[in-house]
Amino acid sequence: MSAALRPCSARRRSRTTARAPYAPVSTGGSPVRGLGSAPAARDPGAAPIPTRAEACVPDRPHTDPPLALELLVHGVAGASPAELLGDPRTVRVTGDSTAAVFRRTDDADAEAHPERYAGLPVPEAYCWSRLTSGNGARALWLLLLPFMVANLAHWARPAAPTGPGADPAPRAVRTYGVLVRILALSLTVLLIAAACEVALDLVAWQCAGSATCTATGSRLGFLAPDGGGWWSQPGRRLALGALVPTALTGLLWYLSNRTWSAYESQPPPAGTADPDTASDTAPALGRPGFWYGRRIVARLRAAHTAAGLLTVAVAVSAPTAAHDRRTAATAPALEALGWITQALLAAGAVTVAWVVCRRGRSEDRPDHRLDRAAVCLLPGAALALLAAVLLHACWSRPGWTSAGRLPGDFAFGVIMLGQGLCALALAVVARHLHRRAPDPAAALRGLGGPAVAMLGCALGGVMSGGVAQRVADWMDGGATPGMAGAPLPGPPVLLSWQAAVLPPLLLVVALLAAWFAARAARTRRRLAAAVAAEYPGASPDVARSRSIAGARTAAALTDSAPWFVAAVSGITLVLGAGALAGAWLSGQVPGEAARGTPPLLETAARTAQDAGSWLIGLGIALFVAWGRRAYRDPAARRTIGILWDVGTFWPRAAHPFAPPCYAERAVPDLTWRMAGWTGRTGGRLVISGHSQGSVLAAAAVWQLPPPVRRRVALLTYGSPLARLYGRWFPAYFGPAQLAALHRDVDCWRNLWRATDPIGGPALPGPDSAEVDRGPLADPLAYGRSAHHPLPAPILGHADYQADPAFAAERAALLARLERAVQAARAGEPRPAAAGGVPDQRPGVSKGWAASADPPGTAG
Repeated sequence: MSAALRPCSARRRSRTTARAPYAPVSTGGSPVRGLGSAPAARDPGAAPIPTRAEACVPDRPHTDPPLALELLVHGVAGASPAELLGDPRTVRVTGDSTAAVFRRTDDADAEAHPERYAGLPVPEAYCWSRLTSGNGARALWLLLLPFMVANLAHWARPAAPTGPGADPAPRAVRTYGVLVRILALSLTVLLIAAACEVALDLVAWQCAGSATCTATGSRLGFLAPDGGGWWSQPGRRLALGALVPTALTGLLWYLSNRTWSAYESQPPPAGTADPDTASDTAPALGRPGFWYGRRIVARLRAAHTAAGLLTVAVAVSAPTAAHDRRTAATAPALEALGWITQALLAAGAVTVAWVVCRRGRSEDRPDHRLDRAAVCLLPGAALALLAAVLLHACWSRPGWTSAGRLPGDFAFGVIMLGQGLCALALAVVARHLHRRAPDPAAALRGLGGPAVAMLGCALGGVMSGGVAQRVADWMDGGATPGMAGAPLPGPPVLLSWQAAVLPPLLLVVALLAAWFAARAARTRRRLAAAVAAEYPGASPDVARSRSIAGARTAAALTDSAPWFVAAVSGITLVLGAGALAGAWLSGQVPGEAARGTPPLLETAARTAQDAGSWLIGLGIALFVAWGRRAYRDPAARRTIGILWDVGTFWPRAAHPFAPPCYAERAVPDLTWRMAGWTGRTGGRLVISGHSQGSVLAAAAVWQLPPPVRRRVALLTYGSPLARLYGRWFPAYFGPAQLAALHRDVDCWRNLWRATDPIGGPALPGPDSAEVDRGPLADPLAYGRSAHHPLPAPILGHADYQADPAFAAERAALLARLERAVQAARAGEPRPAAAGGVPDQRPGVSKGWAASADPPGTAG
């Protein structure tokens, strides 16, 4: 067998029992229904109800020859069971309407007739696309985009030092996690503060206190200050407006709690790893509690909910207490109550910060405990304090009028300054970790996490400030908010400065894109000259060579993405600092601050301010239109689902209001299925993952204990394991972790193409040939021939199964597994590796040192 086709090496196998240690117990001779699926709405103590496919599949442990199963896992954009299995007639084996395992109808009773499948695997398909692109309500997840990006920053931490005698730097790891959680908390405060800015400042304070908005016939007429109505006093208007951000906070809490119940409440099978050793020796994704973060999500959800409620309370209490202190006619008891509420608000803020900073993720074992005091008391206490603040604001204060703006400039400035300092501190910690454990493949030399965090802050600022800016533009009619002659003061000056820096930022981004495009054009011309030589006997064709070279060049742009992100993040930080300085030093919007300067500078400032405001308005309009289309159009909803396929693979470790983690449902599903089927039948299994499905497959294999893993082979293709995940998440998919996966799994082969913008080699270093096969020829034929009478397409990231290498590698994996199982049954010594491939060691990897995260915490 050639080196390109040689299978993974075998290992010595001890005889396994008929059932894995934690395999589900069948009753009445039928397999357990719905392994890893959400429980149905029925009596939990009742007997399981088998599906149609399971009803006719009796247990046949240890068939001879052992049955083989191929478990297909699709990638981004999803695929139907019929597309994956190549047959329109399919039947659901286990699962529910959200995620399930399917077979061809003819294969439903494969376990009862293993003789039909001699030399062939039984194909199964795990379909999980509805986890990210199901009903139309999931289009609303676009609003949570900054939270998702902040959560990604947590997982983009550099790898900590490993090896004999290495200091794993637990303090640096914990500091990194604390900084990301603080930054994520600031995004929640920013969103609620933006809602307060619109509802309290622009509407209840400025607009309702002006005759422009409360004229006769206006919907806000009942708030008119000269009407003498109950709502005419500013404090009562603020209390009424506070209902909007309070409802938004409640909605975020509800969505987080509901999505946890639907997506992330699936515990891993008991016994998937030894809790006493998993945290010390296994990669992080192999820890028993990695995909079950119930405790941290509940804790952070309570803290962020309390932070949102306290933000609303501060927005109402600050102007009310300030009025009471400067007005001599205020009753002493009312002023004292204001001091008391503000002291309680400060104590609540300190408590929220302590809850967020105190504890990170717990991964050494599935943690079913909850911090009852924080989860139950913290949101309730914040809600009670908010109610007290609203009652205090509604107290009658005759003669109080609203003028100018609420103190939003200071609040938004503090949030923006805190986010910038937090991102810089994050960069210092990340750089320290990277210097301790250099990884040449890590994105931006370890600064990928801080760069992602900076982008999350920028998205949050644009989305929250943009809404306030557009509402102010709408209220001012034809005037420009903040400029001379405008009927209303408008939003905080800082938001206008943020809008003004958007045009130069987009200009720089356009220049960067043009530079990358020019460099790609030069690379394409260079590659085109050598393409024809790769196909012996082919006649050179300039157009065909350019087409192939163009596909390879476009795919290679993925490798330049980290530096593009770095440039955008760095420019965003510099421009943001300039906007903050300009707002605080001038106290005016850019157009007014530049009045009287040289004409060119004054024109540029006014143009940037107006263009930025319109660009933000256009962006918000497109954002809403896209979300509305996705709500109605399944195809557009699937496009949004692709974004979440990548962004929501990771658990919610930093921000509880981020979109839910589908992997906390999908990985237990796959783990349960592989463990249950191999334990029940004693057969061989190849889990075959494409694109994002390969990441799910690798994560599920990591969760399997050694007795099950010995019967499982891993086949990946178009896989982003090293190319994307290894670069951006080096602590979890870095070279050491992927090398450990290579040692832990029985057999692993990976296919990739040079024209694929996502997939690439999976195992870095000199051992790559043991796992990787590629680059595969794409297209399969350069021109027309007897075997290819029509032009062969450039497949890129799709249709790996159409390549002959796919069937060859799958057959080699199954053959190696069969020989290993037969050798284990006969008690023979471990067979020699074919083709000179070094033998792989069984069991949990011992080839790398203890994890950087101390037991019980992961930053």
